[in-house]
Amino acid sequence: MSAKDVRNIVLLGHGGSGKTKLAEAMLAMTGAPAQLDYDAEEKKRGISISLATAPATYKNVKINILDAPGNFDFAGEALSGLRAAECAVLVCGAKDGLSVGAERAWKMLGKKPRMIFINRTDEDNSNYNDCFDALKGKFGTAVAPIVAPVLDGAGHVTAIVDLLHNKAYEAKGGKASACAIPADVKDEVETLRAELMEAAAGADEELMEKFFDAGELSNDEIAKGLKLGVHDGSVAPVLCGSAANGLGVEMLLECVLDLVPIATDMPAEQAKTEAGEDVEVAYDENGAVAAIVFKTISDQYGKYSLIKVVRGKVTGDLSLYDTTTGNTEKLGRLYVIKGQKNEETKEIGCGDIGAIAKMDRVKTGDTLCDPKSIVVLPGIAFAEPCYSRAIAPKTRGQEDKLGTGLNRLNEEDPTFTVNNNAETHQIVVSGAGDIQIDVLVSKLKSRFGVETELDTPRVAYRERIRKTVQKQGRHKKQTGGSGQFGDVWVRFEPNEESEEMVFAEEVFGGSVPKNFFPAVEKGLREACLHGPLAGYPVVNLKTVLYDGSYHPVDSSEIAFKTAANLAYKAAMPEASPVLLEPVCELKVTVPDQYMGDILGDLNKRRGRVMGMNPTGDGEQVIEAECPEAELMSYAIDLRSMTQSRGSFVMHFVRYEQCPQDAQDKAIAAAKALQEAE
Repeated sequence: MSAKDVRNIVLLGHGGSGKTKLAEAMLAMTGAPAQLDYDAEEKKRGISISLATAPATYKNVKINILDAPGNFDFAGEALSGLRAAECAVLVCGAKDGLSVGAERAWKMLGKKPRMIFINRTDEDNSNYNDCFDALKGKFGTAVAPIVAPVLDGAGHVTAIVDLLHNKAYEAKGGKASACAIPADVKDEVETLRAELMEAAAGADEELMEKFFDAGELSNDEIAKGLKLGVHDGSVAPVLCGSAANGLGVEMLLECVLDLVPIATDMPAEQAKTEAGEDVEVAYDENGAVAAIVFKTISDQYGKYSLIKVVRGKVTGDLSLYDTTTGNTEKLGRLYVIKGQKNEETKEIGCGDIGAIAKMDRVKTGDTLCDPKSIVVLPGIAFAEPCYSRAIAPKTRGQEDKLGTGLNRLNEEDPTFTVNNNAETHQIVVSGAGDIQIDVLVSKLKSRFGVETELDTPRVAYRERIRKTVQKQGRHKKQTGGSGQFGDVWVRFEPNEESEEMVFAEEVFGGSVPKNFFPAVEKGLREACLHGPLAGYPVVNLKTVLYDGSYHPVDSSEIAFKTAANLAYKAAMPEASPVLLEPVCELKVTVPDQYMGDILGDLNKRRGRVMGMNPTGDGEQVIEAECPEAELMSYAIDLRSMTQSRGSFVMHFVRYEQCPQDAQDKAIAAAKALQEAE
């Protein structure tokens, strides 16, 4: 199939706006029905969780429909869909007005071509005009209606006029069908079509000249002008209808054919050579193969790597080079994903999407290309995980099973991370929010048979001393025959220059033989792993062995190691120990109207605001520093305070001394944990 006969669209918008129903309505209208929310978790929760794909064929053109979840915890799926699509269809609910999901999706799109479909216009309390006005007020003149709705007395849309093709459709008996343009809206339609012609003419000089000369443009000429506006992001055509009764679905299909850019019309990909040099990769049906893996499906039926072909054409007999792993992969079977069903295909052409089975070493974001023409295509910039939970199996001995399950799920969803924290002895899962983590827990149980429990991650505190103390450690044991004897004097000093323990010796006269120095150092290093306050590692410490004694027969390495440990335990409580807590750098992006709430909340969390920078689009970036212990629920709290409009990233920067009340709380929690174990 030629690239000119393929269109790729991704449906975006707020959860509940009807994206999945709209996608399934488009499939049903073209005779390719498919269930898109088929995963057990999606059925149970009644929401989309994963990006679903299915092709519809309309007027001999293949339209790849990618249905992205609207829940913010699964925004990574929307980014995957955007990587494969040339155009987004932003789906809005007619009674929701300007939803947070629509705002976030618009922002996510950047300069990407887009259309808007105002859905659910047949429902009670729906109001097309209010929704359109809200969109226009937020996004400006780019929002351009190409439909004229016909309203009944209750404000429901009963028919629509397609201004682009000068057709009308009505909804009767739960179905949509073509009809004549209602007489009472003909004047309005003529006015709107004239405005549409003018907008289309403004996108092209040749069209502008014709419009001035003739005073009108043909349907094809209007479509040509609008397509140019869509292509450069200056026009976002607005359609409307209802996925439930099919109104507006045929018009949407027509507009996809007329307005959505084909892949070969898109700008070249800004890629890299294997040496890291910049290179442009144009969409070329005859070039050396290059494809991006934009999604991985890993389920009970196997593993499928979904690809978008940027250059050349992919066939099952090829061997392609994976620029991430450095492996050459023999492809084998290729598939077209149709919701829950997979259909084998012989090839995937330029600009098209499809799937390769059993690519065990290939991951989302990898580039697959001709080994003789290696290029690295741009991957997918997923947001950093910002919500963490400790996870553990309910049944002991299932740790390996848990690890295997998390690794498999991570292949399918690379937006979450897993960290086996050696300091806190916890497995920590980090994602976008609580729903994403809850879905992972459910999938671990249903797919891998591992029941798990979640907990708040422990904070990796540190301890340090503030005073210099010197103590003796003496170990003497006689049990018949040779005994054990080790005697050391060690000085413990604060040391700002190195976080790791520094060991030195100032022994004179051989009071401690040199061959026992390593044993003393080893004993001190092991002891430093457990501080005197709450058992956390001790940092910024210098230890100096300066005296001691030995026995020519009973002294041994183990005896001196034990003696060093005794000196440590005697000195630490007297060295004015304090607890150190990890402090994170925080960048919070919020709309201006929430600034007061966010600043007040950061203050309650012991945060320090370092600066505020306006972004120029009604938002501020607050730069602050805040203790990690105060940020465990920040992802959820920030959503609540900003109606999900706020976002943040954080990174560890340093350790700082805990205030006394926070120190007391951390010590009490550590002791309670030790007693429980």
